[in-house]
Amino acid sequence: MASNLRNLSIEEGLPVTLTKEYSVGIIVSEYNSHITYALRDACIETLEAHGVRDIYVDYAPGAFELPLAAKLLHDNIPVQAVIAFGCVIKGDTEHDVYINHAVAKALMDLNLSENKPFVFGLLTVNNEQQAIDRAGGLHGNKGTECALAALKMLSLNERLEKV
Repeated sequence: MASNLRNLSIEEGLPVTLTKEYSVGIIVSEYNSHITYALRDACIETLEAHGVRDIYVDYAPGAFELPLAAKLLHDNIPVQAVIAFGCVIKGDTEHDVYINHAVAKALMDLNLSENKPFVFGLLTVNNEQQAIDRAGGLHGNKGTECALAALKMLSLNERLEKV
């Protein structure tokens, strides 16, 4: 559902029910940091509110570097989920299309190859105001939504392990 039709910070669907302690890694693009750091902060707040105490945060120079940074974090820090935050704002060229597609595909590949959640927290917007609206503004915060996605995937894994 498009974020202009809902608030990204509202928890929907099945509740998060975790019975184990988890470590979560967060990779944040330094590019457009006024946006990405707001995503990071909301994510950390949401994870902590759901009882996650072991949170590792590190940084990548830009959005294109997020998948490798996420894999490096995963390979070197014992985490059960990785959340990647970036912000690509459409410009005069089609660079945004290529970057967004590459990052989405690479993170999906990591989900499947590592059998762990690698959450796509890349804002793909047409202008800076849309980014602000999704980083704590009009539409809530995508950082909260990504934290909830990671937690729900960990919760799903717990449920399925019991079957």
